[in-house]
Amino acid sequence: MSLKNAIKDQSSTLGKGTGVAIVTPFHKDGSVDFKSLKNVVEHLIKGKVEYIVALGTTGESVTLNKEEKLAVTQHLISVVKGRLPIVLGIGGNNTTEVVHSLEKTNLTGIAAILSVCPAYNRPNQEGLYQHFKAVAKASPLPVILYNVPSRTSCNITDETTLRLAHDYKNIIGIKEASGNFAQVMNIIKNRPKNFKVISGDDLITLPLIASGGDGVISVVANAYPKDFSEMTRQALSGNYNEARRLHYKLTTITNLLFADGSPAGVKAALEILGICKAHVRLPLVNINKKVHSALAEEMKKY
Repeated sequence: MSLKNAIKDQSSTLGKGTGVAIVTPFHKDGSVDFKSLKNVVEHLIKGKVEYIVALGTTGESVTLNKEEKLAVTQHLISVVKGRLPIVLGIGGNNTTEVVHSLEKTNLTGIAAILSVCPAYNRPNQEGLYQHFKAVAKASPLPVILYNVPSRTSCNITDETTLRLAHDYKNIIGIKEASGNFAQVMNIIKNRPKNFKVISGDDLITLPLIASGGDGVISVVANAYPKDFSEMTRQALSGNYNEARRLHYKLTTITNLLFADGSPAGVKAALEILGICKAHVRLPLVNINKKVHSALAEEMKKY
């Protein structure tokens, strides 16, 4: 099967199960560590995750220049070789620039786009609708919305999400990290057929699936892909006893990974596992010694 056909076949189930917001490993001098990026990819594939999300928050995309973003994307495509779908982060608070990127980027080998809610501008709901309308019209691929008010200071309401979902068939889902379960459940209740509701918060993946959600785009699964993806699969299959066991097995580590900033926490875990170094780019810094010690101790127990 060709790469193009593999991508087409994968897109029908995209958003179901565990996607991983993959880290971008760096060398000590701050340059991209492509060898370690391959290590992370193979670790995720071995852990049986369902798809990879590149150039998101966890990938420190806002600190990468255009040439680095292109290089990271092409390297991922060459390493993955169609074994998993790749979702590419293309978003921002300049609608014209986002549209330009969608029109000019070579998206061969990419299954879908993840587009984050505009940060800093703080548009009203009509502004958000018009922004994502422009994104949907410009994108040659399916689009997953990304709502993360803790980072953007702007919430895509359930009404706006549902309006977009019903108006644009190529908007196929939302990564929901608002933490507002009333909002999320209203989307689940009133969404069009095949519109995916995806957890953007590792800790609420299990209850979101129990409410009718479809999976997660995970940070924790960078380090623990096997257990996290299995927890998600068990929950989706209705095997909640096993899903709960794995959920609670992971909760202490999950909390530690976010205790002093993300993705610094999960990069520290990946370094402890020997997969890549923990280097991050400013303005991020490595996690503090107290959290690192607690994380290392918990990982030994695990």
